[in-house]
Amino acid sequence: MPDANPHPSAPQRLRALASENPGQLRWLSAMVGIFLLIYFLPAGSARFDNAVLEGIRLTHWYAQEHVILCLLPAFVIAGAMAAYLSQGAVMRYLGPDAPMPVAFGMASVSGTLLAVCSCTVLPLFGGIYRRGAGLGPAVAFLYSGPAINVMAVVVTAKVLGLELGLARAIGAIVFAVVIGVIMHLLYQREERIRSQSNARGFGDGDDSRPLGQVAAFFGLMVGILVFANWAAADSPAWMAIHAWKWPTTGALSLLFGWLLWARWGWPARWLLNLGVAVALAVLLAPGDPELAFAVGIIGLMLIAILREDDQEWAEQSWDFTKQILPLLLVGVFVAGLLLGRPGEQGLIPSEWVVMAVGDNGLRSTFLASLLGGFMYFSTLTEVPIVQGLLGSGMGKGPALALLLGGPALSLPNMLVIRTILGTQKTLVYCSLVVVMATITGYLYGQLWP
Repeated sequence: MPDANPHPSAPQRLRALASENPGQLRWLSAMVGIFLLIYFLPAGSARFDNAVLEGIRLTHWYAQEHVILCLLPAFVIAGAMAAYLSQGAVMRYLGPDAPMPVAFGMASVSGTLLAVCSCTVLPLFGGIYRRGAGLGPAVAFLYSGPAINVMAVVVTAKVLGLELGLARAIGAIVFAVVIGVIMHLLYQREERIRSQSNARGFGDGDDSRPLGQVAAFFGLMVGILVFANWAAADSPAWMAIHAWKWPTTGALSLLFGWLLWARWGWPARWLLNLGVAVALAVLLAPGDPELAFAVGIIGLMLIAILREDDQEWAEQSWDFTKQILPLLLVGVFVAGLLLGRPGEQGLIPSEWVVMAVGDNGLRSTFLASLLGGFMYFSTLTEVPIVQGLLGSGMGKGPALALLLGGPALSLPNMLVIRTILGTQKTLVYCSLVVVMATITGYLYGQLWP
């Protein structure tokens, strides 16, 4: 039978070529889209130029304050989780089939002990999830790390009032469990399949090291992470510890080096050489402890990669770094571009934010939780920001919503979670945080205006 249309029209030929070459069409569309974006950028306008500078300044500040002290040790700990944690133990206590009180209790408590921001918790979350933790407990840990740490609650009560501090503490604890349980129930069947896949080849006897050694190993690393990032706060007791943060970090590092020699079998000569390199960094730059900290971490990973038994630790840490760090830096820049640094303005004027959250209504509370979810808060910085907004007329309900949603979410945080959980689970998790923060803040604003 002859072709019904032997001479197709130009649009028909173009459609046929597009269907035959979908990859080339995507490349062309991306190039045209990027060109149009650059072509129509409002470069030269004061607000846009200032917003770009704010994005660069926020990224610069983040690189100086968080990458070395927060993210590098977090990547090292996450890599160690993937390399050394017994998968059988993880699945026994945090897996999809573990008793829910045990799994969610352990996840919430362990997250609470880490005074970390929404970005630093990501490698640790990825480590336990990759090792076999169930989605629900892993998400409870992901939320609790930035949201429930004890000092954040204490500072909130001291600066913003006992009532708001208690509301934040109770709300955050309930959020961690409820959001984790909802995620567990929504993806229960999928998680059971994943659990069965992870369990193949891992029996109860897969522990390669004594539990005490592993606990000391991770306890010392977490202690180093916590004390190296001990932030200043308006509390005499807290500042007394802050004054000794680096001596304490150094002491924990020495204990960690001894553990690697005595129990992990690392050569004493290599560890002594690393100690000398760290000491030289301290002497050369006594006012920049970050240099010595970076030298210690880089040397640790170099030794690990030279040892056949510990190569996986370095490889897993590098995998987390490649996966997470670029997305975090891009996300921090975009957050600065849109919202600016605290006290500064990005593309979205701060006056709009204040006007949008100026009462205890549902709309204001929702906007506060939504904007808080896109902003980046480092540890404890959310308290002075909320204090300033309250002074500018922000309602108590939106303030609580911001405290519950903001520290646990951020734009860079969302980008990384998507690479670990996928788009759908990330959207569900973020939506649960925003919706629960909105409902809680609204009820609080109506009952205690």
